[in-house]
Amino acid sequence: MLLAINANNTNVKFTLFDGDEAVGEWRQHTSASRTADEHAVWLSQLFDLNGFDRNKVTDTTIATVVPQALFNLRRLCSHYFKSEPLVLGEADTNYGVQIHAAPPVGADRICNTVAAGVLFPGEAAIVVDFGTATTFDVVDERGDYRGGVIAPGINLSLEALHNATALLPRIVVARPEKIIGTDTVACMHSGVFWGYVGLIEGIVTRIRNEFGKPMKVLSTGGLAPVFEGATNVIEANVPDITMRGLREIYRRSRGV
Repeated sequence: MLLAINANNTNVKFTLFDGDEAVGEWRQHTSASRTADEHAVWLSQLFDLNGFDRNKVTDTTIATVVPQALFNLRRLCSHYFKSEPLVLGEADTNYGVQIHAAPPVGADRICNTVAAGVLFPGEAAIVVDFGTATTFDVVDERGDYRGGVIAPGINLSLEALHNATALLPRIVVARPEKIIGTDTVACMHSGVFWGYVGLIEGIVTRIRNEFGKPMKVLSTGGLAPVFEGATNVIEANVPDITMRGLREIYRRSRGV
């Protein structure tokens, strides 16, 4: 079995693959100070609770945009799973696609690109990832990465709105019943939710116009379900697209 680890700015996601099937998925808040031992205790408990044998993990791979977290994640793989991990971006990585952008490009964005090419071969695509930042990854019909857009994430915007004002409260993202709010919280919900819908629709439209070809639009990330049904520019939500891409890059790199 393959243990795939994707460390982003907010969460570290662990996915256990048995062949093509993801049989276990767990998230942990990202902390650069968390030791390999702490990762192992937490993950071992989850393996036990779900009936998985840690000794059956034969392969590991890591993608991270948090360099400070890499040392302990690598040690988790080598010490507790007896596997030297493939770390995306190192010399033995074979993405199998061309990256038409100046480095560095986030490992998660490359994973999204690879998975989009595998899931929709021969089709150009935009992957909208609702993470700490809201990113738009542009994939051409050959499956190559052509660049993209990075915008502030929704929760970052909410925190900035709360922290920079004296009277605006901290809120969670939710779809409001009406666009015109009649109290402060309702106004904030409307501004954040419909503001991001406008951002999504506007950027997708401009990317399509600039690219000049039909493009499939996919979404992923923790907040992607919040926007389902709110805009018709997003054609499908693929929650595990990043981890699928990470698994595929592992296969291409290790020849398995």
